[in-house]
Amino acid sequence: MTDSINPLPDRAPFDPAQTAAINALIPSLSAPQAAWLGGYLTGLGQVAGQGSTALVPAGSAPSVPIFPLTILYGSESGNAEGCAHQLVRVAEETGFKAAAIDMSVYESSHLAREKNVLIVVSTWGEGDPPEPAIEFHSFVMGDKAPSLNGLNYAVFALGDTSYAEFCACGKQFDARFADLGAHRICDRVEADVDFEKPFADWMKTVMPRMAKAAGVGDASPAPSIEVRAEQAPTSVPAPTEILYGKKNPFPAPVKSLINLNGRTSAKRTCHIEFSLEGSGLDYLPGDVVGIIPKNDPSVVEGVIRAAGFRNDEAVEDEQGTRSLAEILESGYDVTGLNVSLMKKYAALAGNSDLDALLGDDNKEKIKDWVWGREIEDLLLAYPSKSSYGVDQLLGMLRKMPPRLYSIASSLRAHPQEVHLTVGAVYYNTHGRDRKGVCSTYLCDRIGEGDQVMLYTHHNKNFSLPENGETPIIMIGPGTGIAPFRAFVEERAALGDKGKNWLFFGDQHFNSDFLYQLEWQDYLKRGVLTRLAVAFSRDTDHKVYVQHRMKEAARDIYAWMKEGAFFYVCGDANRMAKDVHQALIEIYAEQGDMGIDAAETAVKELQKSKRYQRDVY
Repeated sequence: MTDSINPLPDRAPFDPAQTAAINALIPSLSAPQAAWLGGYLTGLGQVAGQGSTALVPAGSAPSVPIFPLTILYGSESGNAEGCAHQLVRVAEETGFKAAAIDMSVYESSHLAREKNVLIVVSTWGEGDPPEPAIEFHSFVMGDKAPSLNGLNYAVFALGDTSYAEFCACGKQFDARFADLGAHRICDRVEADVDFEKPFADWMKTVMPRMAKAAGVGDASPAPSIEVRAEQAPTSVPAPTEILYGKKNPFPAPVKSLINLNGRTSAKRTCHIEFSLEGSGLDYLPGDVVGIIPKNDPSVVEGVIRAAGFRNDEAVEDEQGTRSLAEILESGYDVTGLNVSLMKKYAALAGNSDLDALLGDDNKEKIKDWVWGREIEDLLLAYPSKSSYGVDQLLGMLRKMPPRLYSIASSLRAHPQEVHLTVGAVYYNTHGRDRKGVCSTYLCDRIGEGDQVMLYTHHNKNFSLPENGETPIIMIGPGTGIAPFRAFVEERAALGDKGKNWLFFGDQHFNSDFLYQLEWQDYLKRGVLTRLAVAFSRDTDHKVYVQHRMKEAARDIYAWMKEGAFFYVCGDANRMAKDVHQALIEIYAEQGDMGIDAAETAVKELQKSKRYQRDVY
């Protein structure tokens, strides 16, 4: 890549979508590529008889008006991005010239010129914007945001009701655009993890209203609206072929399950290998697996008992007649507690104490009560004063959402297999022992030969450089090591010559050094160039990966100046923030620049995709 090619200036004669696309391409061009492209475009202009400034012959203006529509998306796992691209198709059928643009590459200065905007954005964690949307979100919420008078807009927000701040990012964009003077053409829609139907319904509403607001008129053909959770196959399958994906998970047999921790460890971290034979599923390093877990039978029994029903109560569903326990074990979330569920239960229970809690209009008080509690706690603390049926119980619960895990293997190194690194979660709150639904399902309740429902999911925000000679620096403490095992396996399988530097941390060297023998073998073979480890409980003063980074500051900065990619995977609440700050400080110190300049430099790394994070 070259640093000599500047992005387009604001005065460039392109609309926002074109500018965003060109600016996204420019940083990837080498100087010879840029020169060739410039000559090519000049040649096209001369052929048209217009010189180098015009590529379209005079008099060839379109015969119908062009109505621009910019679809801005902020996506962590890819769902918002998929929705945005489906919107483009429907918008073009409606009569718009539409473009879906990732918020991470959108030029914020163009917002004041926009006329029609649709926002599709997810919320990450406890109310934060997804990582690709952080900078644009900060701009819109800040003092430099422009007046948006004359702008038509609408928001589709994706979220997860298991988090207290459901769809917070979408709500913030919606409110802020209105505050800046934009015209909301329809109400915001907030969708839970099963977003496909709400999204289809929203498209049917928003597109005609946007067409009316923009003046497209009634002459445009009615759009055909079809929501696809997965990309359509490139060829039509034979009638007997089964397509596996999010809506049809594959029953993957467990080939191997090994506890990676030593006997003295306080942790249980499992390496699990699944067979993908016959699934048609594939993946790349950096991608994730979606697991559909089963609830612990003891937890299911506790919820049924607290609700006043029996385990063997017969229930009819799409699979026929089954027991209530069987249905809840495999199909519903029986632990995740949130305010929305509490309100549904309150409408059934007729418990005045619960009504008083929810009617207090004190969000923090309600949030404090919910923290660390599960559905069984709600049923026991506020028993129902009225009777309700099994159907009503199931109606207040949501379907079991998938859990996403970083893939810990390369398909080139392990054909027809996918590997995971899973840390079992155990904790105690409000006097009761708890456990992670999916992590303990995988680590404690399955074994070799059992089948687990799963699918693979592409993560475009976390991937190896296209050039195998590019150096990479990987920060992956604990189970954050998973994707970097895949990265190194892939590079070894391809014979890539790029340098690889791994930072790993955990509690104890003797019991918690995950994949230790593999890393040592890669070092001997020269596949792994450097390995830095930090074991926080082996010394009087706790040492973490960010401390090892600061110790190697000069070399990290030198690698980054060579064009290295920098990756972080693991805990978002503390580790990722500490690593981020350490990287800024390294740039400030080694680059002899102020903190503000260092922060700008790190932001540029993120925008150019040389700094990628997969945090949770």
